[in-house]
This record gives sequence, structure tokens and C-alpha cells, in this order.
Amino acid sequence: MTNNQTGWFTKEPRKKGTVWIYHYYCTRDSDGRRVEHTKTLGYLADLPTEADARAALKKVDLAKANFSQGIIKFASLVASYKKHEIPELAASTQNCYKHILGDYLTPRWGNLAATKIEPLEIEAWLKSLKDLSNPSKDKIRRVMFLVFKHGQRYGLIPRTEDANPVRWVRQSARSDYEAVSVTPEQAYKIMMEMPPMERMLTLLIAATGLRISEALGLQWADIDYDRKQIHVRRAWVDKSVGEPKTRASKAPVPLSHQLGQYLLEWQRQTLYSREQDWVFPSLKMKGTIPRSASILVADYLRPAALKVGVELAEGQRFGFHNLRHALATFLVSKGTDPKTVQRMLRHANVTTTLELYAHSMTEDRIRAQESVMDAMVN
Repeated sequence: MTNNQTGWFTKEPRKKGTVWIYHYYCTRDSDGRRVEHTKTLGYLADLPTEADARAALKKVDLAKANFSQGIIKFASLVASYKKHEIPELAASTQNCYKHILGDYLTPRWGNLAATKIEPLEIEAWLKSLKDLSNPSKDKIRRVMFLVFKHGQRYGLIPRTEDANPVRWVRQSARSDYEAVSVTPEQAYKIMMEMPPMERMLTLLIAATGLRISEALGLQWADIDYDRKQIHVRRAWVDKSVGEPKTRASKAPVPLSHQLGQYLLEWQRQTLYSREQDWVFPSLKMKGTIPRSASILVADYLRPAALKVGVELAEGQRFGFHNLRHALATFLVSKGTDPKTVQRMLRHANVTTTLELYAHSMTEDRIRAQESVMDAMVN
């Protein structure tokens, strides 16, 4: 709730003596209505004047007082979570969580008492979200869990297991979606359909597995030709500079001699080649900001992929992240040690690398099966 800066004091009798009461209005997050709240400040015997009562008021956190006066609605937990936790997240994660909180969790659960929400109610609701994939539903479940956990951490709800109903909610994270992968040959053909800057960006991502936000966040000072590495120091997300996605994402990216030569040639060509300049600048904005990822995909990458014969169903996604998938698939299919692939993609653990990104090509699976058949019957 949003506190009003003004309020009023009254004196009210109690069994043990007269007390000072502070009255104030708040805007309720769940429905936007103005509602009155009160806070007992102390006995008149201890606070003889209104000035004493005002001094006592300064020591009170009215936002927390709202929670402690009775039933805590889930919307109030969300408001506190957004204030204290969201700013600490990476920019891309902030946007994702705000979307989940604003479009799913608050509309459904905001008006309900947080401690009265039941696990099976949450499960049934998640099952009803027919248009969402299992991973999306699981992400909603995890954000809801974090909201309750935050409420417990701040003492807004009891710190008991049953006070966080999401702890008992079952939701599969398994996805039937398989990302479209391309071969190195296809990636090369896609690149050759693009202008120089877009071509260099596509080559860089295809060869390194950099996320598009990380590639767009690169400045020339991040390219260390001598030590053969690229430093990931920032990400460009939604027109603003933010932190890389995870701690593991900040690990340096290897820079082969050949890729370094291509980058060096691009540095010679670009109008913006100083150390503090963006590697992939917006020409429209005179190099002051990087390019837009969504425009690059819509105007260059996807049309080029379709032109060279990449098969995409109607509405099927294809973006720079598919090149990251393709790199993992190619390396695993060539027998590269999974730990090496993990380090190249800068995943926190190897499970993510193998389960999410390494899509075996049909030909590889056929060859594997043929080798088994040869051993059995020949």
C-alpha cells in the first residue's frame, strides 16, 4: 500500500489508560481504493503532547504496520516484493517477473488473504492456464514461491512451512518445445544474406554462444585481442544497460585467432571504433546506444533464415538464441566434452547445457542406431 504523507491524531480511552491513535489513508494495491488505517502510538501518560506522539510516529514503519494489523492480502506481499527484491534482479529478469506479477499472480490472488491460499487451489489454477507451456507455468510457480518467501523474510507472514503454500505445489517444468537448430553451413548462408554489421553480429553469436543482450552490450574495450578473450561486463536489454544474466555469464568468452581477425576488420570499418564505443552501434542514434535486438531479428535474421531454406512453422520462433542452441548441438554431436561446452556457454551447471541446448540431429541418432545394429547382427 502507498502511504499518504498526512494524517491526524486522536486520543482514545483504553482499560489501562488513554492512547494516542494516528489515522491515515493508503491506496490499496489490489484494487486502487483509498482505505483508512490506524496505528496505536502509545499511552498519553508516556506521550503527554501531540509533539511527543509525532516523535513516536517517526519511529514507525507504516507500510509494515499495515501488514501487522490484520489479514495480509497477497497483493500486499507482491507490493513489498516489488519494492525490495525486484530492483536487485538483472534487467531482463525484472521485466519477466513484473509481467508475471502484474498479469498473472496479482489479478488471480491479490485480493485473497495470503495465509489462506491453499496449495491445491494454486495447482488447479496453473492447470487451467491452457495457453502456457509447462516451463512458463513453473516459472509462475517459482515467482509466487519467492513472493511468499519474501513475506516470511520480512516478517509479514509467519515463518512456518505452511505459511508458504507454494512449497507443496506440483508443477512440471518439462517442455515439449524443441528449438529450431541450424548447421554451421546454414548459419554461414544466413550470414551472407546480411549487411556487414548484422553479418558480424551473427557470426559472433554463432561462434561464441553469446546471448544477444551480451553481444549488443559489448564495447571495443571488452575485446582483448592479446589475451584472446571477450569480457562480458554488461547486457543491453529493453533500451537500457544491465548486468549479465547470471554470475556464470560474466566469465570471459574465448576469442580464436580467426574470429579475432573478423572483429578487427569490423573495427576498422565501423564509424565507431574507440574503446568506449559500442561494437554494434545504432547508426540512427549516432552510436550513442546499441542496436535493437527485436528489429535485428524481424528485419534481418528471420528473413535470411527463411530465404536460405530453414524450415519454420507459422508463428514458430527463430532468433539469435537459436544460434546458441545450434552451437551446443554441433559441439556435443562432435564429441566435445560436455564440461567444455558448459564453459563455452557459461552455464552454472552442465545439466542445463545437456538438457536444454544439446539437440541431437536426426542423422546423428540414425548413425548411433546403425552402430548398435551392426554390433548386434553383423
